[in-house]
Amino acid sequence: MKLINKMSIRVFLSLMFVVMISCKEQSSNISEESSTNETGHPSLILTAQGVKEIRSNLGQIPIFDKTLAAAKKEIDAAIESGFDVPVPKDYSGGYSHETHKKNYVLMQKAGALYQILQDDKYAKYVKDMLFEYAKQYPTLPVHPKTRSYARGKLFWQCLNDSNWLVYTSQAYDCIYNYLTEDERKTLETDLFRPFADHISKDNPQFFNRVHNHATWGNVAVGMIALVMDDDVLLDRALNGVKDDSYNPNEKDNDGGYIRKDGQKIGFYANVNEPFSPDGYFTEGPYYQRYASYPFLIFAQALENKKPEHKVFEFKDGVLLKSINALLNLSDADGEFFLLNDSQKGMSYFNSSLISTVDIGYHFGGNNPELLSIAKKQDEVTLDDAGLAVALGIKEGKEKPFVKKSIELSDGANGDEGAVGILRSDGLELVFKYTAHGLSHGHYDKLSYALFEDGDEVVQDYGMGRFVNIEQKGGGNYLKENKTWAKQTIAHNTVVQNEKSQFSGKYDIGSKYHSNKYIFSVNNDSLQVASAKEENAYPGTKLHRTMVTIKDSDLDNQYILDIMKVESENRNQYDLPFYFLGHIMQTSFEYSKYNVPQILGKSDGYQHLFKEASATVKGENIKLNWLLNNKFYSYSAVTSKNDEVILGRIGANDPDYNLRNEQTLILRKKNVKNALYVSTIESHGTYNPVSELALNAYSNIEHVSVILDTKEYTAIQVVSKNKKQRLFIISNQNNDEQAEHKLTINNKEYTWKGPYKLTQNK
Repeated sequence: MKLINKMSIRVFLSLMFVVMISCKEQSSNISEESSTNETGHPSLILTAQGVKEIRSNLGQIPIFDKTLAAAKKEIDAAIESGFDVPVPKDYSGGYSHETHKKNYVLMQKAGALYQILQDDKYAKYVKDMLFEYAKQYPTLPVHPKTRSYARGKLFWQCLNDSNWLVYTSQAYDCIYNYLTEDERKTLETDLFRPFADHISKDNPQFFNRVHNHATWGNVAVGMIALVMDDDVLLDRALNGVKDDSYNPNEKDNDGGYIRKDGQKIGFYANVNEPFSPDGYFTEGPYYQRYASYPFLIFAQALENKKPEHKVFEFKDGVLLKSINALLNLSDADGEFFLLNDSQKGMSYFNSSLISTVDIGYHFGGNNPELLSIAKKQDEVTLDDAGLAVALGIKEGKEKPFVKKSIELSDGANGDEGAVGILRSDGLELVFKYTAHGLSHGHYDKLSYALFEDGDEVVQDYGMGRFVNIEQKGGGNYLKENKTWAKQTIAHNTVVQNEKSQFSGKYDIGSKYHSNKYIFSVNNDSLQVASAKEENAYPGTKLHRTMVTIKDSDLDNQYILDIMKVESENRNQYDLPFYFLGHIMQTSFEYSKYNVPQILGKSDGYQHLFKEASATVKGENIKLNWLLNNKFYSYSAVTSKNDEVILGRIGANDPDYNLRNEQTLILRKKNVKNALYVSTIESHGTYNPVSELALNAYSNIEHVSVILDTKEYTAIQVVSKNKKQRLFIISNQNNDEQAEHKLTINNKEYTWKGPYKLTQNK
């Protein structure tokens, strides 16, 4: 029955488009030539040739036909109900904000429908709305909400005004030939040019940055410049606003202008600086997802309209590389890893990633792996790129997008640390040893998060924000983002003396980056990522090594975590472990407080409740927990008098802005050097139907430090069947060709390279 229904729908869509096109050929008030070719429009994301090819394939390209039908249904309903252009007054989530946001999306879709279906009602809808904006815009002051450093007019910040212009430029391009010359002059004089001037000339502090905000601004001005064939505006988009702080004769090798402080500006600067040669965006995948739309939509428009810029070749094709990098920064379900400011649940099903994948396929050599992502997205863009993807899927060209272990360098030259992702049989370990990440960075050098089958097991908190939910601070960043989410204690990394790395100051943290030490993933049974951080705390050096180990004697692989701390002074060190799930059992006895204590006074500690604690004697400690009907265990080496703290997020949170999630903190007091060693296992399941627990207990009996010197660290892991594994790392020499000889407990070990894993019975 389902098959019949699907076939019926497909036949219906095919007939609908055939009839629609046939009718248009006979009775449309405009000819195909007049709607697409006069004065070179459309030419941004739709081209005249692309429109012809789309029309000729309608009814035969299922994913495109489905997307088109959905857009037609949405816009027809919008036309029927009419539109509103309210006086701006709200933050994100408020009526005026959300209505203006909805309007630019509707206009963009209506413009595409006009080109594809040749129905004047869609062009009229866009025209009428644009003239209402043109009537209102000259009367608007800056937005009444004062929070932003760069206030827009339609929205509370220039960023959202830029969003509006990027989308609306595409709509204007699509109906350009529908309008008279006088109508175009009115729109450009009363709306588009002053709009572009406001987000650029009136707000250079917004426009002349290296940041995702500026990218949107640069692209907004560039897109409308391309529609209007305005080379002055286009130069402004590519090279920034020139004012008293610029030397008009001083350009870099790429033709971009440079500020007196040495900072490059403009679109090309925003491509060159934040992206590493591997395509990693320094702000992290959440904001790379957000910025990928303007980066790639403008690149597409430039390639279509001004191919002489060769934008897809800039910096060795980094914009196309960034697509592969971004997709690799997602888990098994397509959700992006929480590096820096990030909202949980954001994924490649977001509309900006529909465009990103389609553009990547169309302009990046028709990579068949991208078709498999597009097929999962079940939607394409209504343009030339979307058609290319739809045809590729129809012809069965897709291949699986296989995510493997990967290291993505950070920094414009790829020399400012990296993100290392270890993937092994459903486990994904994300290890962060990057640069700060501009204003969206967190103070969390050498932190990590762990996923299994798309579920977060050991978490990164993400950001303190409820995006576009008006009740929570107008949908903007909450103060807890700074006081909690950015602070070091909110992450799975070492905190010294209850103070955040780099004193929690951006101007210090942005000067430094961690350094890669080892990234080795050639052996699927043993993968190693190791990095060092020597600037987070003055006089203290951190060295962390993360290892995934497949043991034939165990059902699942496990993680070995080695964090080595060396300091010139005695300090207190805290290493938090943010596991998700329900505690089943601990191996240590703890005292639980009737009234939870607040753990500290600042640097994020003021937001942690201390619910229970224990002082241990130097034995291994175990934490066993259940998450999504899977059992996990954490086994950690401790020293005498170490303190174990069971804590929970949520202290000093009067507005309930924080999630009340738990942590285990291993604290070492009054020591210069410290070595934290632990393992994490996924080892069993629970079936709530049969009420049967299988393999519910840890398979690791004991973890111990066999040797720890400046030169070498050796860790022994003993499983319950008494099999012993010894992992040795060279702490000072990471040369892959170096040969090592080491005697431990009267036994000699020799090996080549920076690490070795042995098995003893």
